[in-house]
Amino acid sequence: MIKNMNIRKLFIISLIAMVGFNILSPNQSFAQKRKTRKVLLKENEALRKTIDSLKNLIGEDINLSDTTNYEDSLNLGSIDILEGEGDLFDNAVPGANSDSLLAVWYAQKRLSGTPQKVVDFDNEVFTSDIPDEVYIQNIKNMNSVIQIPYNQVVKNHIIFYTQKIQAKSRTILGLCSYYMPMFEEVFDSYDLPKELACLAIIESALNPFAVSRAKAKGIWQFMLTTGKIYGLEINSYVDERFDPEKSAHAAARYLKDAYAIFGDWALAISSYNCGAGNVNKAIKRARGSKNYWDIYKYLPRETRGYMPAFVAALYLTHYYKNYNIVPEKISLPAHVDTFRIHKNLHFEQIAENLDITVEELRVLNPQYIRDIIPAHTSGYILKLPFNHTPTFIEKENEIYAYKDSIYFNPILYSKYKAGKGGDYEESKIYHKVRKGQTLGGIANRYKVTVAQLKRWNNLKSNTLRIGQNLVIYKNGAPIKKVNTNKSVTSNVEKASNEDANKKEKYKTYTIKKGDNLYGIARKHGMSLNELLKLNGLTTKSKIFAGKKLKVKN
Repeated sequence: MIKNMNIRKLFIISLIAMVGFNILSPNQSFAQKRKTRKVLLKENEALRKTIDSLKNLIGEDINLSDTTNYEDSLNLGSIDILEGEGDLFDNAVPGANSDSLLAVWYAQKRLSGTPQKVVDFDNEVFTSDIPDEVYIQNIKNMNSVIQIPYNQVVKNHIIFYTQKIQAKSRTILGLCSYYMPMFEEVFDSYDLPKELACLAIIESALNPFAVSRAKAKGIWQFMLTTGKIYGLEINSYVDERFDPEKSAHAAARYLKDAYAIFGDWALAISSYNCGAGNVNKAIKRARGSKNYWDIYKYLPRETRGYMPAFVAALYLTHYYKNYNIVPEKISLPAHVDTFRIHKNLHFEQIAENLDITVEELRVLNPQYIRDIIPAHTSGYILKLPFNHTPTFIEKENEIYAYKDSIYFNPILYSKYKAGKGGDYEESKIYHKVRKGQTLGGIANRYKVTVAQLKRWNNLKSNTLRIGQNLVIYKNGAPIKKVNTNKSVTSNVEKASNEDANKKEKYKTYTIKKGDNLYGIARKHGMSLNELLKLNGLTTKSKIFAGKKLKVKN
């Protein structure tokens, strides 16, 4: 038995390679070795069984590839838009075929552009006429409170932003003139470094309509669960992940929590990409070191370039003039006014009464995903270019009444109100577990989370059995069917509401071995700050198994 795990891994990898190469001997040509489909399938099955057996020999440690724990991750990997892998702007703006210059701006200026080869920043060596001493001095001159490292990986990212993708950088800088003042003000209100605003560049290339392959949404790329934990409203009408300002507040709250956990900005920034759990795992693998470059190789592959990319984005915003990069002029309004809306309002009601298009309204108010401001429940904000302010004030009541019986007729409105609920049964699919499959792999395949799979299938552990059928809802979560009998429904809803009112807002949670404050907060739909304030704790407070905490019910 081989005791040293690293030697065992090398041994197994070598053995797997030997098994694979033995299919075709070096002394035989492919033509000489041609076999029937039946024979090839049989050999392939035998080879797969051999590899499975070798994996079982050393257990789970055979998984040498970089993985992300989907339960820990904040956004399941940021979009690779600048490396040419993303399709961020391909269908980003509703109504992109219209003639509105403002609405089609994002679509016409797609940062994805022509697909490029994905850059391996760890192994590529980009060269520049600029000496390292200049880069180092420029970084020092930025006077950032966030410690900025410099090495070949960071240099590669800086050269990439400033020299390799100058056309895309022009577009990003143009958007910076609109979004950065807003984001910097938000981070300053939380007493956080304003430089953190540059994270939005590497998250979404400053596109408020961004949707990643993993369904992270908005400029700040929040997953649904994390967005709700950090105070974003997400329902059938409103998705505040698309609201640049409100999602910036959520990002600030997350980063404040992350810094409280790690006490290091490089680690906090990395956790924004892959989750605090994955950063903690990397720290453990690095024997407890909290130096970013010590844990670098233990981070998920898509996270390793996150901090260097942040440095490059920050560098670009400071020194783009040195590279003769001229920010692109954008057509977004320089100033907008906000109105609090107290009645249901459709974008088309506004557009047909003001000299503005629906597409322009969508760009300024991207959080309203059905073109409806559902102000029947609470006051919502409408943003308009300042030049439309006088007309809106003058005609406000007229706008509310305009075709309201059409836009808010009971049949149409009930369909809107149902949201995606009516599609859940259609999106319900079944997956039959095959040998070698894991919950994480299945979740990745269907773009859902491990936690969702376990909840939908009442799983208490991550163990699966071959042949097991798993229920999967591709739209996110099932809902209960509503009884169409109005009298019965009203009684049920009344009783349900009365029961809900009786429920306590908080409950007691007993700390278990291995728990940490961040994990407990997240499990109960709270931010770390909420949990600490509720229990009179600080980030330095020690917890132990058996101690009781107050958490959300």
